Amino acid sequence: MNFLLQLIIDGAFAATASLGFGMVFNVPKHTLKYCAMGGAIVYSLRTIFLHFNFGIEISTFLASAVIGIIALYWSRKYKIPRPVYTVASIIPILPGTYAFGAMTTLIDINRFGASIELIESFTHNGLKAIAVLIAITFGLVLPSLYFLRLNRPIV
Repeated sequence: MNFLLQLIIDGAFAATASLGFGMVFNVPKHTLKYCAMGGAIVYSLRTIFLHFNFGIEISTFLASAVIGIIALYWSRKYKIPRPVYTVASIIPILPGTYAFGAMTTLIDINRFGASIELIESFTHNGLKAIAVLIAITFGLVLPSLYFLRLNRPIV
């Protein structure tokens, strides 16, 4: 399957996940389509950056910065707070695989005892999950800080 078709399919699934979490977070009905669109955009952008051999942390930072800028635009245009869009949109790029790997390795360390391989795996997965979370945080915060410095209220 070629890259573009796979990107469209993955974007559709990411939009579905964002839409579902938007419903769980009880966002207004008219913002659900923007939450879904944001999830598709952020996941597709991260996949594109990963395809061009950016690291997972840099790809996540750039994708979340783009959705931060888009959410600023949407929040001003529709007079809805920015987290309504950003929280549901970043759900598809959360580091669930790395966090799960770290936790299962921690359980294995508890069950079988510590070994170099298990400690190495736990450290790698745990630090990768933390780094991705930090990248998401900075990617969402930096656009709003930039516009706050220009004395433009965000909503």
